[in-house]
Amino acid sequence: MSLSVLLAAAPSPDPGGSLGEAAEQAGHAAGWVEENWSTWLSTGLRILLILAVAITLRYLIRRALTNLIARMNRSAQAVEGTALGGLLVNAERRRQRSEAIGSVLRSVASFLIMGTAALMVLGAFKINLAPLLASAGVAGVALGFGARNLVTDFLSGVFMILEDQYGVGDSIDAGVASGEVIEVGLRVTKLRGENGAIWYVRNGEVKRIGNLSQGWSTAGVDVTVRPTEDLEQVRKAITAAAETMTREEPWSEQLWGPVEVLGLDEVLLDSMTVRVTAKTMPGKAVGVERELRWRVKQALDDAGIRMVGTLPVQADGAGPDPTAGVAAPSAYASATSPQSMAATPIPPANLNKP
Repeated sequence: MSLSVLLAAAPSPDPGGSLGEAAEQAGHAAGWVEENWSTWLSTGLRILLILAVAITLRYLIRRALTNLIARMNRSAQAVEGTALGGLLVNAERRRQRSEAIGSVLRSVASFLIMGTAALMVLGAFKINLAPLLASAGVAGVALGFGARNLVTDFLSGVFMILEDQYGVGDSIDAGVASGEVIEVGLRVTKLRGENGAIWYVRNGEVKRIGNLSQGWSTAGVDVTVRPTEDLEQVRKAITAAAETMTREEPWSEQLWGPVEVLGLDEVLLDSMTVRVTAKTMPGKAVGVERELRWRVKQALDDAGIRMVGTLPVQADGAGPDPTAGVAAPSAYASATSPQSMAATPIPPANLNKP
């Protein structure tokens, strides 16, 4: 069979059929697009609106928090030069506290806003959020159990900063360590101990805090004199020294109240103790106590009042006793003394004697 016969017997393609199918498919596509374009447009506009509102809200809130922190720092710097402001409104302490609070608030605001926006975007795509939220809940519980110490440290640091339990420059006793606070963080607190060592204390490990720099301190001095001294003269001497101290700088600024003579704190056979106290600036009690002891000792010496442990007053013209440093003669110095004869060894018996 020839090629011409085969070609003549084969069916010829119908150009009208293929064109009709293409036109029909194009019509279906155009109809589907026409039916759904409004949904796409509304969904896209909704997503754009959600993102625009979230970004704008996040920017405004973070800017407001930044301005609030800057205002707090400016108010602290305004009183920093004053005598009382440098103590009560420690600028570095206020700055670190405000920065920590601002960082926490900005992070929380960003997380809440952007997290809510992400969930709303997924909801706009008709995505079922129930499995996602359930998985996030399980992951959060697992993370909470695995990193509970970190979470405890963080939460303790947040509440510590918000409650202003201590700050930079305070002297505290945290139980596990004590010293001066040099840095406050959300997870750890840095302390400088008395010997210069730097202690890193986790906020979650602190069970109690003793702040020695808040409010006021108490300086206490015990004056021990002989029981034969006149108590009224002792009181007058201590009061005069205290009044002179309160009128001089810098003690007039460090003393927040009058120096009080509380009275006898202890009475023994060979001594009696007079208790003296004063209210001072926080952290200034040790210096006030040393200066007060110095002045009280000078006042008692000027008044002729002897303190316990001092040498008795010598009569005029009488020098020290030359025999005071000479030891008493020993009884063993004489060979005929009963002590020497008792200590003489007994001679051994003569065994060769008949």
